[in-house]
Amino acid sequence: MQLYADLPARRARQITADVFSLAFIVLWIVIGSWVYQLIAAFQELGAQMQDAGAGFRSTMVELGDTLGAVPLIGSGIRAPFDGASDAGAALEAAGRSQQETVLAAATLVGVFIAAVPVVLILLVWLLPRIRFAVRADEAKKLLATPGGTDLLALRALASQNLTALSQVSADPAAEWRAGNATTVARLAQLQLNDVGVRARLDQA
Repeated sequence: MQLYADLPARRARQITADVFSLAFIVLWIVIGSWVYQLIAAFQELGAQMQDAGAGFRSTMVELGDTLGAVPLIGSGIRAPFDGASDAGAALEAAGRSQQETVLAAATLVGVFIAAVPVVLILLVWLLPRIRFAVRADEAKKLLATPGGTDLLALRALASQNLTALSQVSADPAAEWRAGNATTVARLAQLQLNDVGVRARLDQA
């Protein structure tokens, strides 16, 4: 597949566009990653909450176990500590949930910020580049087949603007139908130039 035009000026423009487009994509991926890390940093609050809840729950369980072993009063005095350990477990669960929420939000926002500009640049840059490569390959294949020059000339008649066609001949369609070799070659050359393929056709 031909990625770049044979014509130097057009090839230089394509290379420049490729470099800028790739730099643009990398830039927005970096920005998206930075935003993700910025938001994800708020997970630390949830982690602290989870650790505090886990520590409080563990302490209350230990105290409940210790005091619950006291004869006669143990069963009665343990109940408040069990309730406090449940509160610690709830705080621990809330911290864990906060971390999951922050991570999900960071991922969503980061991907969105990176993906939207990247998709837009791919539509604006990559699709025309693919279309160029396909058209250039088709033109080269046509040129290599018998009667390919006539087909390229016909494509020029169908796709080129009137100003370009008028520079070939006053009535290029009629001359193409009549098989005028010079006009056919000039029309084919016009089509090849349009798709960025360099080839010198005999216009004699």
